[in-house]
Amino acid sequence: MTKYETMKVTKRDGRLEPIELDKIHRVIDWAAKDLNNVSVSQVELRSHIQFYDGIRTDDIHETIIKSAADLISEETPDYQYLAARLAIFHLRKIAYGQFEPPHLYDHVQRLTELGKYDPHLLADYSRAEFDELNDYLDHWRDMNFSYAAVKQLEGKYLVQNRVTKHIYESPQFLYILVAMCLFAKYPAETRLTYIKRFYDAVSQFKISLPTPIMSGVRTPTRQFSSCVLIECGDSLDSINATTSAIVRYVSQRAGIGINGGRIRAVGSEIRGGEAQHTGCLPFFKMFQAAVKSCSQGGVRGGAATLFYPLWHLEVESLLVLKNNRGVEENRIRHLDYGVQINRLLYQRLIKGQNITLFSPHDVPGLYDAFFANQDEFERLYEQYEQDTSIRKRSLPAVELFSLMMQERASTGRIYIQNVDHCNTHSPFNPDKAPVRQSNLCMEIALPTKPLDDINDAEGEIALCTLSAFNLGALESLDELDGLSDLIVRALDALLDYQDYPVKAALNATEKRRSLGVGVINYAYYLAKNGTRYSDGSALGLTHRTFEAIQYYLLKASVQLAREYGPCKAFDETTYAAGLLPVDTYKKDIDAICTEPLHLDWEALRADILAHGLRNSTLTALMPSETSSQIANATNGIEPPRGLVSVKQSKDGILRQVVPEFERLKDQYELLWKIPSNDGYLKLVGVMQKFVDQSISANTNYDPQRFEGGRVPMKQLLKDLLQAYKYGVKTLYYHNTRDGAEDVHGEVEDDGCAGGACKI
Repeated sequence: MTKYETMKVTKRDGRLEPIELDKIHRVIDWAAKDLNNVSVSQVELRSHIQFYDGIRTDDIHETIIKSAADLISEETPDYQYLAARLAIFHLRKIAYGQFEPPHLYDHVQRLTELGKYDPHLLADYSRAEFDELNDYLDHWRDMNFSYAAVKQLEGKYLVQNRVTKHIYESPQFLYILVAMCLFAKYPAETRLTYIKRFYDAVSQFKISLPTPIMSGVRTPTRQFSSCVLIECGDSLDSINATTSAIVRYVSQRAGIGINGGRIRAVGSEIRGGEAQHTGCLPFFKMFQAAVKSCSQGGVRGGAATLFYPLWHLEVESLLVLKNNRGVEENRIRHLDYGVQINRLLYQRLIKGQNITLFSPHDVPGLYDAFFANQDEFERLYEQYEQDTSIRKRSLPAVELFSLMMQERASTGRIYIQNVDHCNTHSPFNPDKAPVRQSNLCMEIALPTKPLDDINDAEGEIALCTLSAFNLGALESLDELDGLSDLIVRALDALLDYQDYPVKAALNATEKRRSLGVGVINYAYYLAKNGTRYSDGSALGLTHRTFEAIQYYLLKASVQLAREYGPCKAFDETTYAAGLLPVDTYKKDIDAICTEPLHLDWEALRADILAHGLRNSTLTALMPSETSSQIANATNGIEPPRGLVSVKQSKDGILRQVVPEFERLKDQYELLWKIPSNDGYLKLVGVMQKFVDQSISANTNYDPQRFEGGRVPMKQLLKDLLQAYKYGVKTLYYHNTRDGAEDVHGEVEDDGCAGGACKI
């Protein structure tokens, strides 16, 4: 008899019993069924070494799971499914005390009594409907998850006690209950059909849901918008209202975009010269404290991006707020920053001219024209440059742009917003509803209005509710027709289902009903279609794909407008004037992509003019760093760093293998094998032709490709100008290869910023 066979284990009720190695073997053998190149005995060997007398049964399960997960590699990728099945077995035992899940009705009744589920589920659905949906559920779909997916579900999405870590549900209940919540108000004769269709789409990974929806819908907390955009005015009342709004939304799982660009510069007169203004920094510090005041219930930490224009009088101090030099008094390191640029500022750079800096308060009309009217901005800017009575400072454009790009390179998190593209290629009429900021991850472009106080119903806090198509799961672009109908109906229903902690958010939502549908698994999509990022081969495929996405989403929103009416502020959209994204994109794209339009945009234009749109916006390409793992997909539109991604999470190291690794491993183009940003930026430009909001697009640099191991400033500026040329609205992370790219930290729904860049 071996030492393991004489061991005792501590059961959940505290009893000591002999270890049952045969039972352990049967479970691992079950989990290994139909998997390639996995060894049950190797998992047993690795786990047995870590057993000890009196070990708890929970610890045995977790040791076996980790032993299997540690074997995930390029040579043996199927261990990710073996570990996942063991993890599912374990979490079901925790949730239900057994492997088989209970009946859906019994489960919902129990969790409602525990205060974990929203009581409306039992009130809105009959027992017969619960029975029908229970019979439709397929709990064996749990076996299609990878290990990284199960760990993300356990850590972020499944309903649980976040203090004790006790989990109450398994994944298929999550999916069916999200569907039941979103379609609860549909007519009884149709809603079960929609629920089943939506359940199939999300549980079979055709549609990806973001963190706030997966973790929140079905619980009593009703705030599910991923992105919140708050604009601050230049008054103490507005600054205080902004701070209060940040606290309310950061506590409810939302990522925050803050526009602080209106705040006047340090030294400005207050009350006719009675006092001097303290400038932006003290108030930006208030915003940082508000963002970090809440942990978002353990789902993810509060985070925000703060926006300001490149011509702000304090810009040289603002650009360095995130770097590690300096002291706490002149640094605000726990926010990210979005620097706003337009045509005139780029022209000054290209022509070797100066940029003049102003305090927004001193130059009437300039700040608003910066977004709404480029010709008017240029006229006012040059007028104020000549006005000797106005406080200003001038410096070479190349110095200012170089400082910005150096800080972007060294921190990875100084982002770019091309505010003219955000308004000239936009679903919003800039005369009525200009776009003046983006969000945490640089993919949202929506109108906002500053608050005078927290109860100001005339202000606008823009919310965007996200989701994504899994491009890798599509067999044909025609599938997007039905999937678009599902996704638009579900997200639009969510706008009425959720609560609004601030009146200005309800105001903006009722007016605009903004949605942002993106994509995941783009890298796999390119690989399985035999195309690459760098050589232009993916341009036509990308054009066809994003044309279909935008077209079918618009078609779905027109249909909803027929049924429920258009959004209240449809007349503030460019669609109301008959303009479509295919009319307003940057025409420089035509020089790099000659793919024609394939769908009937003229018929769509006529339908929109006749019926309006239920939703002002429909697309936004978000990073989807975490939610894509649930579908075992590559994230967003980014190339993978390796065929096996190794990501650090709060649960430890997670290894994830790219889809169809064995068949396509030579077809994937990995991030650091791509020779430059050129091909990637062209693809983003093609996407932006159709995407009505913006795109979380990154720039990536390997210093070893350049002389002396240093990325030249000339290269950084060239890429910046190229992105602008192709109509790219925003740039997100600057990633630098620093020798440690095989392991990178996780930021919810973000990409990963690389290390410091040598300039």
